[in-house]
Amino acid sequence: MMELNELLDLSPLAWQEIATALFCGFVIGLERQLRGKPAGIRTSILIVLGTYVFIAASVSTNTEVTDPSRIIGQVITGVGFLGAGVMLTRDGMVLGVTSAATIWMLAAIGVCIGIGQDAAAIKLSLLVVTVLVGIDVLENSSSAMRRGVHRKYSEWTERNGSIFKRRKSDRLKAPWQDPDRPES
Repeated sequence: MMELNELLDLSPLAWQEIATALFCGFVIGLERQLRGKPAGIRTSILIVLGTYVFIAASVSTNTEVTDPSRIIGQVITGVGFLGAGVMLTRDGMVLGVTSAATIWMLAAIGVCIGIGQDAAAIKLSLLVVTVLVGIDVLENSSSAMRRGVHRKYSEWTERNGSIFKRRKSDRLKAPWQDPDRPES
C-alpha cells in the first residue's frame, strides 16, 4: 500500500509553489470575473499553474544538452495564441486587448514561480490587480481618459450606432445596385 508521503509527492513540483500559483491566479482571476471579463478565476489559475508545471518540469530535466529557456519561449508563444483567441472585433472596435495582456502576465507569473521566485510572483499579481483596478477607476473618473479607442463599448455604440443597425437601415433606404451593371 502507498504511504501518504508517496501519494502526496509531486516531484519535481512543490506544494508551496502550487499554492502560490493557485493564490496568484485566484487574485487576478477574481478581479476579472467580478468585472465580467474573459479569463476569470478558473482560467487564470489554470494558466499560472500550467505555466509553472511546464517550467518546473523543464528545469528538472535540465542537462548540458537541454535548455529550459526554450520551454519559456514556447510557453510565451502558446499563451500568445490563447490571448489572441480572447480578442475580437465588434462594430469596428477591438475588444479583449486588456484580457489578452492579462493572460500574458498570468503566464509570466507562472514562469516566476517555476524558477523559484514566489515572492516576485505574488508582488506581480498584486501589481497587475492594482493596474487593472486603478486604471479603470481613473478612466471612470475622467472622460478625457475614455477618448478614441479607449472608449467603452457602450459609449462607442451610442455614438456610432451598431453596425447591424446601420446595415439594416441602409437596406431600407435604397436597394444595392451593382456598379458594373447600371440601370437603363
